[in-house]
Amino acid sequence: MADLLHAALGLTPASALTVAFIGANLAAAGAVIVVLAVRGVTRRVFGAAAVSDLWIAPPLSFALVFLIALIPGDSESRSAAAGLALRLPDLTPVAATWAAGALVMALRLAIAQARFQAEVRAGRAGPAVVGLISPRIVLPSDDGRYTAEERELIRAHERAHVARKDPRSAAVAAFFQCLCWFNPLAHLGAFVMRLDQELACDAAVIIRRPHARALYARTLLKSQLAPLPLPFGCYWPARGQHPLEVRIGLLKPRPGQAAARTEGGVVVAPPVEAIRP
Repeated sequence: MADLLHAALGLTPASALTVAFIGANLAAAGAVIVVLAVRGVTRRVFGAAAVSDLWIAPPLSFALVFLIALIPGDSESRSAAAGLALRLPDLTPVAATWAAGALVMALRLAIAQARFQAEVRAGRAGPAVVGLISPRIVLPSDDGRYTAEERELIRAHERAHVARKDPRSAAVAAFFQCLCWFNPLAHLGAFVMRLDQELACDAAVIIRRPHARALYARTLLKSQLAPLPLPFGCYWPARGQHPLEVRIGLLKPRPGQAAARTEGGVVVAPPVEAIRP
């Protein structure tokens, strides 16, 4: 693979990098598919935090394959692949198209970030964690919607994001969305990764507060789910009902554990999987 890709170095530099990029992108897409396939069983066996950690595989696969593709092979390998280089078309227009798409994607994310920050300044955003170098927790204005106990649960969830360095992971995912803007698996992987980050932080809260399951479920249902995307940070996504159903379902204790006491006849979604204590 490396020799075949390196043969493209006989073309323009843009073409060589394009061929290497294609191989790296395919490797990252394959890693996304693998993570999507194993995340369910991984959560059952090792817990939600382990699933979130699996998402290092796609960017790592991309980087490794891209670097390997640019490592020169021996002289015999390059000679054997020379004929292939002559048959490959000039990929410079493809590289230019990719660069334009990446720029458009980056502008879209920057605009989305600016809009979210405007909501933060207006006191309408949150719960969320904003910032890469010095992350800060953002909560909506205290309008009486949450009790003091609920706000403390929200802070505990967001502090778990900061401790896990999830804002930086989200920034890396946004970077690869720009890099692989044409690949739907890059966007699907970024979305599911964010959901897995939320599940991991939910689990971290419940591990420390096992008797707060019912209160935490109510807090999720009351939370102001972010109507705007937050590319560089962590927020409670609101794309349809399914992610919220999963998060609430995972709050159900495993068989053998005492069920959390419910108050006021709280109605939640059916359980999907159980968080490991």
